[in-house]
Amino acid sequence: MMRYFKWGIARLILEPDVCPDIVPMWIEGNEQIMHESRSWPRFVPRVNKRCGIWFGENVAGGGGGGGEAGGYTVFDELRRKWRELVEDDERKEGRSFAMGVLSDGLKYGPEAVELREECTRQVRRAVLAVRRKRGLPDEDPKEGLVETWRLEGGGSGKREGKMKDGSWVKEA
Repeated sequence: MMRYFKWGIARLILEPDVCPDIVPMWIEGNEQIMHESRSWPRFVPRVNKRCGIWFGENVAGGGGGGGEAGGYTVFDELRRKWRELVEDDERKEGRSFAMGVLSDGLKYGPEAVELREECTRQVRRAVLAVRRKRGLPDEDPKEGLVETWRLEGGGSGKREGKMKDGSWVKEA
């Protein structure tokens, strides 16, 4: 099961001057090597376990056209909309923002939030395509929604460790 993707991924794609290469990948078996629950004195990874990594094709990047057949991609459109939002916000604020600095409008505004959510959905779709090529079945579409995981930890504010649904979360 793959959780929803966080907004940091969207920021890495939307904010730079040049769109980065976006190569989706699927990693399988890492929990057998080093499960999140392992701690001292068992923090050393297990040996003789199998792990696989599968890579997809670059789905965007290269400055607007490295994706599907070298043409225009959904990420180019999302980046265009993001640049428009930033320019509008800078005009309203009367100043330019340094790279990585966002106004409240760009952090919490409905259009900005929707753009980041759509960007993470597109990245997740690309990863799921690699998963599908691996021969694994499609997962329940609601697994990729923030709302599915909102009540994590039983409302106790728990952010790391074993969750109510049996999954493990580790903040990086």
